[in-house]
Amino acid sequence: MGPHPAVAAIRLAVRRVLHDILDERTALHAGLPHPALQSAHVAPAPHGAQAAAGAWVQPSAPGPRTARPSGPPLGASSPGASSHGVPTPSRGRRAAAPSSHADPHAPLVLVACSGGADSMALASALAFEAPKLGVRAGGVTVDHGLQPGSDLRADEVAQRLRELGLDPVEAVAVAVGRDGGPEAAARDARYTALDAAAERCGAAAILLGHTRDDQAETVLLGLARGSGIRSLSGMAAVSGAGGRYRRPFLHIDRQTARKACMAQSLPVWDDPHNADPAYTRSRLRHEGLPALEKALGKGVVEALARTAQLSRDDADALDAWASQAEAAVRDDAGCLECAKLYALPPAVRRRVLRRAVIDAGAPAGSLFARHLEEVDRLITGWRGQGAINLPGKVVARRQGGRLVIRQG
Repeated sequence: MGPHPAVAAIRLAVRRVLHDILDERTALHAGLPHPALQSAHVAPAPHGAQAAAGAWVQPSAPGPRTARPSGPPLGASSPGASSHGVPTPSRGRRAAAPSSHADPHAPLVLVACSGGADSMALASALAFEAPKLGVRAGGVTVDHGLQPGSDLRADEVAQRLRELGLDPVEAVAVAVGRDGGPEAAARDARYTALDAAAERCGAAAILLGHTRDDQAETVLLGLARGSGIRSLSGMAAVSGAGGRYRRPFLHIDRQTARKACMAQSLPVWDDPHNADPAYTRSRLRHEGLPALEKALGKGVVEALARTAQLSRDDADALDAWASQAEAAVRDDAGCLECAKLYALPPAVRRRVLRRAVIDAGAPAGSLFARHLEEVDRLITGWRGQGAINLPGKVVARRQGGRLVIRQG
């Protein structure tokens, strides 16, 4: 008798991603390009469209946070003191050493696990599939410092990961700032910690447990912000620097992941923030989407996920077009020529402008459609207007038929 259908589904999803990682590794060693990496975003999930990680916030008490490598292998003694500062271990518990049965030269894949059903299902599937493909499997859990006791919760999650056979395992505490609101700040801190863990461990990839439901929520949030087609494209299956982040479950619904945990008797922790109406994503999950399904019928989540993929294909094509067009609209000195910009289709022109503004120092997460509309008017609605002030103290102005964008 085979595994439960939900377990089989999550294992198949993880198996496919591991095959992709191995194929890319082979292509890289052979000096060949790999299609999966050509459309990958090179930055960690930014503000806005990539805000799906709001469903992954793990709370704990406020105050200074530390990087806390997880304890020794299962059965070893209890941990000592934690380290301090940025998420880089220095004292206290050491990450578990690679298993004697694993090839130390095999690629390492980590799973980011909060202890919730999605990420626990992902961790169990990785632990099952990785050894069969000659891949080492480890895990990272992040303590965000947003509720009392989350340091203990992170330790419990790390222990569960080790019990699944993952190695190395780290529990990393972070300091969550305030920029962009609590969800965005937690997301930024989390991805910074995950990037550091990947570098520290030499991981080929990090698996994230975002599901089709998370994707649908992300599309709706982008639609509400009016942020354009890239925002509507939701989360990419492959993102991050060098395609570091992988999301195997974007075609799997949240209930399938929970059923897989139940079928395997995996303990699951339900983050209270995911049910807190103070958070936009929580309200959308428990009020907005159910209301849409009641009004429009079942299938809204699936339709939104399809919209994300179609939008992503379009956005990728437009980004590629803009990348090629950018060189053609610059003069010999590298300045943007307004007449040549004007001749571009609006969707392409605004992408060129956005890239130029970011290159000048504007934070991508703080740059919104209204900013680009004002810069675009310097091209399409020139009436002698003054300079446009942009995030990051960047200023855009028109001078002698050229668009000058620099920090003021």
